[in-house]
Amino acid sequence: MKTNRNTDLIFSQKDVDRLIVGFEARIRALEEQKDAYIAVLEARITELEKALNAPLKTSKNSSTRPSSDYKPNKSEGHDNQKKKRTGHGKGGRNLHETPNQTFEMKLTNCPDCGGSLDEEDQRLHTAYDKVDLPEVHPIITRVQLYKCRCRKCGFVGIAPAPVGYEPGSPFMSSVAQELIDLKYNHFMSYKRLSSYMRDRFQICVSQGAIASIFKRHKGRFDARVTEILERIRRSRLICSDETSARVKGKNEWEWVFQNEEVALHVIRPSRGAVVVEEIMGDHRPQFWVSDLYSAQQGHGEQWQVCLAHQLRDCEYSIQEGDIYFSWRLKKLFLKAITLHKRRHRSFVLSNLPKWHRRLEDELTQILEFEPGTPSGKRLKKRYLKHGDSLFTFLKDPQAIPATNNGSERAIRLSTIYRRVTGGFRSDWGKHLFASVRSVVNTGQRQKLTPRQSIQRTLGTQPSFFLT
Repeated sequence: MKTNRNTDLIFSQKDVDRLIVGFEARIRALEEQKDAYIAVLEARITELEKALNAPLKTSKNSSTRPSSDYKPNKSEGHDNQKKKRTGHGKGGRNLHETPNQTFEMKLTNCPDCGGSLDEEDQRLHTAYDKVDLPEVHPIITRVQLYKCRCRKCGFVGIAPAPVGYEPGSPFMSSVAQELIDLKYNHFMSYKRLSSYMRDRFQICVSQGAIASIFKRHKGRFDARVTEILERIRRSRLICSDETSARVKGKNEWEWVFQNEEVALHVIRPSRGAVVVEEIMGDHRPQFWVSDLYSAQQGHGEQWQVCLAHQLRDCEYSIQEGDIYFSWRLKKLFLKAITLHKRRHRSFVLSNLPKWHRRLEDELTQILEFEPGTPSGKRLKKRYLKHGDSLFTFLKDPQAIPATNNGSERAIRLSTIYRRVTGGFRSDWGKHLFASVRSVVNTGQRQKLTPRQSIQRTLGTQPSFFLT
């Protein structure tokens, strides 16, 4: 019998032997697991070493935004090595087409001898513009409505207000145009908007009044968005993309559906295909252009994969070490994009089927090789599955884009807006922003500036989306 002095517990020899046997069994089990555990750790170390030695993802070889790329310091002689700018040419900047006033300065007497000079002796030597900005003052219209009592019947009447000057908000549509342009095209906050209107136009507009102005004119933009949606649901070609958005502290998604005629922006809580089904309804376009995101697949009769994304993925695989397989893929995609840029030429347009067969044959030959890197193997698996959708743009004589760059350009300002403002604090705010972006981007396709698109939306002019 053994006694533990600290606890006054008594252990028998049998209990001690049982503990020893248990510890020995545990030691044997750990020794048996040691090799497997070491193998797991070695595999993990190998995986981490590969990740450490993998090429850095940048905007050139992935979908990473350019602002996150590493920018090295400029060398001391960088400024001296920069190529000289050509400027506006020998004649200076272009003269304005409609100057407000013109000074024609002619000599009447010779500065040397004082002799008189005739009109036929005058030759234009040089012409240049001087640009000045006028002082801006608001136009304040005061409306005074009188009332009176009829002496005959006692009826009290009030004079009607002029058309367009009815009681209500003191701010006319021109003020709303300025505020919406500054807010959604130049990303000014409510506080800065209020300060700007006071300093620039001598108008006091509170932040609450600005929000009320936006709400009051939201219906005008919604009406134009309805027209855009109707056009989208009749289009034979649709390009789509999405980006993240912050609404009331939660993550949502801004979608864009666009082509050469119109662009539709919507912000929804979901990134799934249910958003596409909501927008498209029963319409199924002939051609759909997007990246490889699964929610954007299967919505058109034929699908064109964005080749710009594939070029970046091939570049990453090349940097990882897969020179032969990925390099040939990159060369093939560059050839396809070049064909798209030259498709308006007769020798390309008349031979689209031949070029399509040639590119598909080259792709088949490339896929016969086995890449040596993980990224290369992923590319091969991808193109074995989606290879039929890489050169869809060559199946149609009309301008089907080979890339989805148009959609990325359409949502670029939305991404900047999110980074500058941090997002939206209300549901009506996100819907108004999406409507304004839809109107502005559609107007740009009609050769209108953002301000002109906003002015036409808030004005009385007919719709410019159906021209």
